[in-house]
Amino acid sequence: MPAREFLQAAARVAGIALSAALCGAFTGLVWQQLNSNQMPLWLVARAAGAAAFVLLTAVTLAGIVLSHPDRARLRWPRPATRLRLHVSLTVFALVFTVLHVVVLAVDPYAKVGWAGALLPMGAAYRPAPVTLGVIALWAGVVAGLSAALAGRVTIRWWRSLHRFAALAWLTAWGHALLAGSDTAAWTLAYIASGLAVLGAAWWRYAATRPVENPKAAGSTLVPVRTGRR
Repeated sequence: MPAREFLQAAARVAGIALSAALCGAFTGLVWQQLNSNQMPLWLVARAAGAAAFVLLTAVTLAGIVLSHPDRARLRWPRPATRLRLHVSLTVFALVFTVLHVVVLAVDPYAKVGWAGALLPMGAAYRPAPVTLGVIALWAGVVAGLSAALAGRVTIRWWRSLHRFAALAWLTAWGHALLAGSDTAAWTLAYIASGLAVLGAAWWRYAATRPVENPKAAGSTLVPVRTGRR
């Protein structure tokens, strides 16, 4: 085996071992905290919700990069890697969202229930902020279905469906800020995430791309602003 391949294989094994060790340590720490707490389901729901929002924010930022008119100029990561990252983050966000919803629905302390977790204004606990989370859930479902329809419907229909992803993030942000910011640290984190997405959206929609000017001679190109994906 060449030295380079050996080093790559060794790096992979070391990475897997380190990941397993960190996951094991983290799992043990979480289990210890849950055993010593009187509201374990509530803690799991809050942790899952926070993780889902962080992942959803990462998905949104990755999607903005994927739709940027100048994305071809980005040398790193490669386009295929960007798409795989977007899909992988989406899957993890879905997993933690489902965990968040299910645990809240079965936790009697949360006072949400299945009706509150799936239907607008059905929760006894902060019905308006929880409803924002419900809207985010179903908007995310529509955006996720649009990924399955890619290449099977016209690009116009696909764009219309996939734009529900923006609604999903926006309502999830409002849900997190109003229902999950019980400390100053969380409030600052949500404000920072909002500014990050707002800045990325401005970077994307303020971009210009060259298009053909029908009034110009030959193949002259002029830059125009575009908000289309």
